[in-house]
Amino acid sequence: MERPSKEVIQENRDYTLFSWSVQSTSNPIHMARSQGVWFWDGDGNKWLDFSSQLININVGHQHPKVLEAIKKQVDELCFAGPSFATEPRGQLGKKLAEVTGLAKSFFCLGGAEANENAMKMARLYTGRDKIITRYRSYHGATMGAMTASGDPRRWPVEPGIPGIVRAFDPYCYRCPFGKTPDSCQRECVSHIEEIIQMEGPHTIAAIMVEGITGSNGLLVPPDDYYPKLRALCDKYGILLITDEVMSGFGRTGKWLSTQHYGIKPDIVTCAKGLTSGYMPLGAVIVSKPIADFFEDHMLWGGLTYSGHPVSCAAAVANLAVYEEEHLFENTEAQGKYLGERLEAMRKKYACVGDVRYIGLFSVLELVKDKATKEPLAPFNGTSPEMQKLAGYLKSKHIYAFSRFNMLWVCPPLVINREELKYGLDVIEEGLALVDEALGVVGAAAD
Repeated sequence: MERPSKEVIQENRDYTLFSWSVQSTSNPIHMARSQGVWFWDGDGNKWLDFSSQLININVGHQHPKVLEAIKKQVDELCFAGPSFATEPRGQLGKKLAEVTGLAKSFFCLGGAEANENAMKMARLYTGRDKIITRYRSYHGATMGAMTASGDPRRWPVEPGIPGIVRAFDPYCYRCPFGKTPDSCQRECVSHIEEIIQMEGPHTIAAIMVEGITGSNGLLVPPDDYYPKLRALCDKYGILLITDEVMSGFGRTGKWLSTQHYGIKPDIVTCAKGLTSGYMPLGAVIVSKPIADFFEDHMLWGGLTYSGHPVSCAAAVANLAVYEEEHLFENTEAQGKYLGERLEAMRKKYACVGDVRYIGLFSVLELVKDKATKEPLAPFNGTSPEMQKLAGYLKSKHIYAFSRFNMLWVCPPLVINREELKYGLDVIEEGLALVDEALGVVGAAAD
């Protein structure tokens, strides 16, 4: 007999700590089972997972091929230390080299660990100390990764580690340089060159950026941003590290989001979509020159669970699902529909200031006034209108991520048109309520 949801939730509250929460305000959903793009709570309510949990369940919940690979590996070999060779570890490394165009992978357990080790490798390889990152970024919750983040969640752990230098982002809707995409000279890149010169090129090991900024606003850069940034790194002998933890592995319709821009990073970090969350796994994937360097130089790093065979087996199966079931093609097709719907919302609703999207990776930025672009909620805060929207979606059993003045739409890559339409229709109902709360019902959008 299943235990009542209330009892399960209370036990969780009594004996566990919830992340990014004032514990007394935590109100978790009792997630009992899941399938595809749906999950069910302990009371039997069916929820549409419109954020793929933490934007990581890319192949959907409970995919049978990934489950079978995990079960098979558990029966054969549950654990091998990081100094051992195993079949799934080698298979995964080979596949990652194939799909990224890079050379070798170092395995860890998640995105934060991947970014920690990427920074360490960059410093070892270059003999330099500084890492340039961006203000609207998130690289993980460990000390180094959090310091590298620009996200306000870093504030409580500062001063953090030394050597992090931050730059501005390609945030075209709110350009920090007062430009528009068609009038600017890509100051979002050229000012980084000035930073490099002021800091001293000989002191900078790497520039580390999210492929597509994720939880700080989903910033899709102009088409020439990455080619210019790559050229800048090459000019000064600086490594380019792209954090593809959230934007990689099909989320944008390609293995890596930077593949849309025709450039190759020196180091890629990944997690989330690498196993679709079925097992903990992260990876640092490095270019051949970096891999060759560690052939006769010590790699000062290691983890007990590096190359965990069950995690690697899950990843091998997960990557096969992307190809066998043509999920990148589905992402492109459904993403086209998603983009059309979001653009229509931007025109129709006074509260929608901007929409940004690539593949099934998208966000709506909400405002009180389109002319002034005043945010619907303060930076690092909330507002009654945002709470109304979030509450409405929850009442309709749509699980979507909202933060600041933004609402993300990032469903599993297996979603079909009917499921996507259903979720977007409910979001439109919520936006209408926000317009009503603002007293702008029927107001012209543009």
